[in-house]
Amino acid sequence: MASTNNVTELIITGLFQDPEVQRVCFVLFLPVYLATVVGNGLIVVTVSVSKSLRSPMYFFLGYLSLVEICYSSTIVPKFITDLLVKVKTISLKGCLVQIFFSHFFGVTEILLLMMMAYDRYVAICKPLHYMNIMSRQVCHMLVAGSWLGGFIHSIIQVLITIPLPFCGPNVMDHYFCDLQPLFKLACKDTFVEGVVVLANSGLISVFSLVILVSSYIVILFNLRNHSAEGRHKALSTCASHITVVILFFGPAIFIYMRPSSTFTVDKLVAVFYTVITPMLNPIIYTLRNAEVKVTMRKLWARKEKS
Repeated sequence: MASTNNVTELIITGLFQDPEVQRVCFVLFLPVYLATVVGNGLIVVTVSVSKSLRSPMYFFLGYLSLVEICYSSTIVPKFITDLLVKVKTISLKGCLVQIFFSHFFGVTEILLLMMMAYDRYVAICKPLHYMNIMSRQVCHMLVAGSWLGGFIHSIIQVLITIPLPFCGPNVMDHYFCDLQPLFKLACKDTFVEGVVVLANSGLISVFSLVILVSSYIVILFNLRNHSAEGRHKALSTCASHITVVILFFGPAIFIYMRPSSTFTVDKLVAVFYTVITPMLNPIIYTLRNAEVKVTMRKLWARKEKS
């Protein structure tokens, strides 16, 4: 990389240029990040230690919350600290590392959401065979497959980026490292690389969303044969999943499935799925799930007694 690159450090423009606005953003986004880590961490601990949350649904939820913490921590801490400095920099190698892990955890989350949809499909449409199909071994294999899928996706993204020559300029119009803003700085035409990104990121998001929507349509169709109480419980669970799917996939498809021009709108949309959505997920799942709320209260009461 050193033989073809004059650029070893990148300057990041950030979300806003006004120092006052940046300080306001710091005050707003720091509590959001802390809430993300605490909220998702609480779900991970609750699912891990509670004997009443041993079903596959909570098994996947625990891993989803863990991925949310990892994904947010890949981007948000540097973004927040950069709000307090005038010149925001990152090394080219550090930029590639951030791209790798953000895509790794992002696609892992997509695949985990698909596993959760499959779990709900089996639970509602094949209830008599549920425990046989969704055995502990199968759940572990599905989670491992999600991590592997995220790794394969992100390593492809990095491998197509490493050979690109960067000889200047070195100012990237974003608040974190992503592929399209980085491609703008390459000293060659990146049309082919852009198509690969479109196929590898955009189409994954679209196909995954189509599969998820189709699965939930089948689930809702099959709910007609359940009792009123069973329908209410299943709808409550599915509503949480569908809300998270929409919050995650909407911005991702907007970013990766349209031609890149100016990044002003992209940056604002990216804030939503990198900063806001990871915080909302634990709120969505706990507020609509009485079992999780009761278990958390019991664990908290047990801690106070001890």
